[in-house]
Order: sequence, then structure tokens, then C-alpha cells
Amino acid sequence: MAHTDHLTMRRVLRREIAGTIGLLTDEHDFRAMRCYRSFTFDDHKIYLEQVEALLRTRASQGSHTTIALFDPQEYAEFCAETGLDPDAPSSRTRFTAELATTGPTIPYDGRPLSDVVPVLVDEAVRQATWEYASILLARLGTCATCGEDIGRAAFTRAADLLVRILDTAPPGSRHLVCSVTGPPESLVSVLHADEDDQGAAHLDEAEALEFTTVLALGLATRSPGGLVMRTSAPGTTDRIYGWRLRGDGLEPLTAGEVFDAYCTDIDSGDLISPESGVDYCVPPDLGGTQAPPGHHH
Repeated sequence: MAHTDHLTMRRVLRREIAGTIGLLTDEHDFRAMRCYRSFTFDDHKIYLEQVEALLRTRASQGSHTTIALFDPQEYAEFCAETGLDPDAPSSRTRFTAELATTGPTIPYDGRPLSDVVPVLVDEAVRQATWEYASILLARLGTCATCGEDIGRAAFTRAADLLVRILDTAPPGSRHLVCSVTGPPESLVSVLHADEDDQGAAHLDEAEALEFTTVLALGLATRSPGGLVMRTSAPGTTDRIYGWRLRGDGLEPLTAGEVFDAYCTDIDSGDLISPESGVDYCVPPDLGGTQAPPGHHH
């Protein structure tokens, strides 16, 4: 009987897939969808197992499937705007097709769903962060003195700083974190850069765009914030160094400041034991990280 039920569930899922499946990644979102009579699943764990089984079946048949993050609130808004019945499988299919072109998606590559979900959630957070930071940058408008687009100028400067940071970094893989303190809220962006055999850095374009946008927002609004780099290479100790956002430029942190930042619990303020095999150090010279003299926005 259970086997028959599982086959029925899989058929239900298959009808709602058109090359893309909208995944309910957490229990809260799953419960929100249960208010629709046409959504026939009643157990999130079994739902995920059936999605994974279907994905594996499609992959074995040579079908490529894209996984998108299904947000019940966005779905309800989509149905209200388009006049669709939210309690119809065809509406979910249409919304999922829309996600394939506008929302965060990743291709299914055969990994267990438990490995895929965190990647998909990270992608969604990254896209939301980029969209939010972009809106705030655009709202800054033009400079009253020179007429220049403030957000665009800050983005150009942030991109230049990122290139210099990567160019001056030691060989190996790089892990960058940029944090900008609100208002209205704080933003954090992460960027990974791996080096090829010729020493060239390889970046994920979406990651780099989001990172540059968040850094640009910090520079344009002169918000408190910081940027930390961790480099790793075989046979060497990891190096950690960073800068604080100061005005519309970067100011190097001392080795002691980097050590304190990494070895202090954010919530309690208690000291944390430093990692072994890690060198907390002063950053390389970027060749002048303050904005050039003259007019400042």
C-alpha cells in the first residue's frame, strides 16, 4: 500500500514539473502549502524523499531538471496579481515556470537533496541581498554638486578595490567577507576566488556582482563595515587580514584588530581560542584605498 501511495505522490509531482521543480525547503513553507486542498502531501520528510526519487528518475532518463526555491507567500501574491486559482496544480506549474526565469535556481546534478538544499538557500539569500543593495544604491540618486550617479560611481570604485584586493592577495584560494552595518539593516556578502595553474583568480559572476554591490553601498553611504580576507594554499598557514570601511575608502586593520575580531564571541564578548595554523596579519598595500583627492559625494 505504501509503495502505491509513493507512486501516486510521484505522479502528482511529475504533473507539476515542466523542466523546473519548485522546492519547499523547510517545514514552515510546507505547512503553508497544506492549506490548499490540491496540495496532497502531509509529511515534509516524505515529500522531500519523493522529490529526490523523481529527480533521480528524471536524471536516469536523461532529463535535465532545474530546482527553484518555492515561496508560498510569493506564490499567493503571484496568483492574486494574475487572477489564477492558488488551489490549482496548473497555477503552481505556472508559478514554477516563472521562477525558472526570475528566481534563484540550481541545476540538479545527482547529489542528495540534503546537499542541494543549503546551496539553493544560499543562492536565494545572495540574490535577495544583491536586489536589496541595488535598490538602496539606486535610491541615492545623483550628486547635487556634479550630477554624477552616486550609486554607479560607488560601484565602479568598489569593483576597482576588489580587483586590487585579489591582485595583491597571496597565492591560493581566497575567501572574502564584506559586512555593512545598516540602517535600515546590516548586509553580509561572501565571495570565493580559486586560483588556476597560471595564477588567475576565478570568480562566480553572481557572487562577485553581489559582493561588489554590497561594498559599493557601504562606500556610497559611508556606513560602518569591514572586509576580511582569508587565503589558503597547500603547505602554508592560512592568512587572515582585513580593512574597515572608512569614509568612501578602506583602512587597513592591524594584526591585533584582526585577531580580536576572530577570537571574540560576537554575542557574549568572551574570548575564543585562536585557530592553529592561522596567521592573523596586516593586509598588503593596495596602493591607496582612500578615494582620490577632490570632490567627494
